[in-house]
Amino acid sequence: MGAFDAPARPGAMLFNTIAYAKFFALIFVAYWLLARHRAFRLVFLLGASYAFYAHWDWRFLPLIVGSSTLDYWLALRIDAEQEERARRRWLVLTVVCNLGLLGFFKYWNFGAGAAASLLAALGLREPGPAPWAVEVALPVGISFYTFESMSYVIDVYRRSMAPCRSYLRYLLFVAFFPHLVAGPIVRPAQLLPQFDREPELDARKGSAALFLIAVGLLKKVAIGDYLAVNLVDRVFDRPVAFSALEALAAVYGYALQIYCDFSGYTDIALGSAALLGIELNENFRSPYQSADLQEFWRRWHISLSTWLRDYLYIPLGGSQGPPWKTYRNLMLTMVLGGLWHGASWTFIFWGCLHGAALALTRAWQRFRYKGGVPPRRRGPARALAVLLTFHYVCFAWVFFRAESFAKALAVLKQVGTLTTFHPNLPATVLAALAAGALAHALPDPAFARLQGRFAALPAPAQGALLFAAAVALREVSTSAAVPFLYFQF
Repeated sequence: MGAFDAPARPGAMLFNTIAYAKFFALIFVAYWLLARHRAFRLVFLLGASYAFYAHWDWRFLPLIVGSSTLDYWLALRIDAEQEERARRRWLVLTVVCNLGLLGFFKYWNFGAGAAASLLAALGLREPGPAPWAVEVALPVGISFYTFESMSYVIDVYRRSMAPCRSYLRYLLFVAFFPHLVAGPIVRPAQLLPQFDREPELDARKGSAALFLIAVGLLKKVAIGDYLAVNLVDRVFDRPVAFSALEALAAVYGYALQIYCDFSGYTDIALGSAALLGIELNENFRSPYQSADLQEFWRRWHISLSTWLRDYLYIPLGGSQGPPWKTYRNLMLTMVLGGLWHGASWTFIFWGCLHGAALALTRAWQRFRYKGGVPPRRRGPARALAVLLTFHYVCFAWVFFRAESFAKALAVLKQVGTLTTFHPNLPATVLAALAAGALAHALPDPAFARLQGRFAALPAPAQGALLFAAAVALREVSTSAAVPFLYFQF
């Protein structure tokens, strides 16, 4: 399955639906009625989170409960052990169990298919589907909550945090519904202490959270979904039917679609958590304004990139040792990061593109600058670097988005025809592209000022603006809610 084909399961509670609005309204009222009673509040929130997950597929509730329980118990065992060899054995068990579950549900059929193809190429079996493939649904959010739970046990093993003694709080850390399905990947040291404190919410914070949710929905529905339905999906499904200009617009459109879709989801998640008095971590920071790929990964999907850095790249050796080891570590980290997104050779190739470019960037910095640290780019030099980085990221996105190498190459080939007819780029599509670019280019201080001004408005004015946003969403939305792209990961 590619990054474009993630149908919602029956009953799935998408953030961009009335069902979620009703669900959250009930949760909000009951939660704040229980705010001063910690045990009841946490039990209620855990039950609500499991109910939210069950709307996707109730059959996987035992999986998330069992996975959380195992890591909770193993962390306690690791903390109690004094002998390093025993602690390491428990850690290995944690990693094997977590990656084993992830591997079975997400990568078994991919590996089976690859093995079958290899055996057929060697003449050891007849070409065809792998007989050992299994029909199994992918548990929604498994990549996200697996990484979160693993990071907790690893942190306890490193003694960088004390283990959580409350089984209830730990289950809630893993299952907390705003970040459960598609992140951001939350560190235990950030979220667990917040469950102990009595939550606080004033009118200004609540208004800022509502503003964030409204912006997230507008980015997702009015820009991301509109570009997907009216441009991106059409071009990537049948590239030869479009001109070079239209194909190039679709490549740019996908860059904006995936940004508006995923950052819009993050906005809704952060806003939903904030209305419950919980703070989640930032996940995007205008990534297409980056002057190189190192900066891009400090701005894009920040919770994943920092997780890969802290739990994969640095344990591999990071930038220590001879240069070739740094380049190897960068390549391995990004290839595995690509594979994390899905069981597909196109995702792996996307990771290879980023890993190779990061290694070349690091090699150039070591060759060109004293100490390997480049000076801060300014003016035209930075503008050119941003332009080149953006286009390389867009080139890599083609393989991330396409369902096969053949489709990706067909899109790139179509761009190379240099034809310019554009009947499929009406004013509405151009307006969505412009809106996506503006949403991304808005500086963080400017966004914070807009959010602050909204929060300072009288309640009737806020209500009128939110109602106008709801009307706009209704006018531009598709007949059925479109799932968020990262829900399949």
